[in-house]
Amino acid sequence: MDIPKLLYEIIGDEAVLEPDCELLESGLLDSLALIELVNLLEEEGVTLHLTRIDRQRLKTTGSITELVKELS
Repeated sequence: MDIPKLLYEIIGDEAVLEPDCELLESGLLDSLALIELVNLLEEEGVTLHLTRIDRQRLKTTGSITELVKELS
């Protein structure tokens, strides 16, 4: 699963294609974008339990990619 591409489709900013893109600090990954990401991942069979995930795991494109690999 191509997480950078998925984030780009949701957010529409090319910055998310870089693994070190600060999604939370920059405000690129807001609550609506996060919900959309969770829904799209669930369609692909990956379930994110946001209440059980450390916020730092959602900090960058790379950290989300690693998290999804672990959960897949």
